[in-house]
Amino acid sequence: MAFASLDLSGRTAVVVGGTTGIGRALTVGLAQAGADVVPTSRRKDAVDEAAALVEAAGRRTLRVTTDVANEASIAALLAAAIEAFGKVDILVNCAGKTKRTPTLDLSDEEWNDILATNLTGTLRTCRLFGRHMIERGYGRIVNIASVAGKEGNPNASHYSASKAGLIGLTKSLGKELAKTGVLVNAVTPAAAKTPIFDSMKPEHIEFMLSKIPMGRFGQVEEIAAMVAWLSSEDCSFSTGAVFDLSGGRATY
Repeated sequence: MAFASLDLSGRTAVVVGGTTGIGRALTVGLAQAGADVVPTSRRKDAVDEAAALVEAAGRRTLRVTTDVANEASIAALLAAAIEAFGKVDILVNCAGKTKRTPTLDLSDEEWNDILATNLTGTLRTCRLFGRHMIERGYGRIVNIASVAGKEGNPNASHYSASKAGLIGLTKSLGKELAKTGVLVNAVTPAAAKTPIFDSMKPEHIEFMLSKIPMGRFGQVEEIAAMVAWLSSEDCSFSTGAVFDLSGGRATY
């Protein structure tokens, strides 16, 4: 899928969780659209691999490992990006994790662990990067939520709750920043084919597929195309909004 029709040249993007799966596709898509892109992860090898893809697209990048559970780590990421590029125009929050556990068996530790990354970590990045963007009078923040945040997935209440919270955070922050030049939106993908499928049981994959009216899983490039538009100046009157990428699964 080509992204050349969206012009992000001169823009700097940070993709939190931008090294694997959906996040990796977002990193590549933004670079193909012309942005300099900083993909982040806690793993140095993953950061190096994603940064190499940005360079292969002819764009500039940084190699910075980041832990969204640590505010000092996020602040160091922002400082490094500003030092290298002078500014950050685009923040994409894609860091996330999940684990299948029945709700009645969930421990406080597992609940808090999922929410710390999927929701609280995003609050931290929005808070720090948002202040920088307000100072400049321009910014685009895109949060990667999930259709699970609308419908609730069985045996994943912690994940579903974190993504529902992310939708609420997006709507609130979008309203608060509506007159600042900083737009905040979310996308809610249904299941997309990524390497995580390799660890799933066939019956679970079939269950997920059965809920999608189009009869197929999403492609990561389709998600990247939506995020690239939300990251552009062409997106000028949408904020606090939620964009479905569910093949017809989402009903509201």
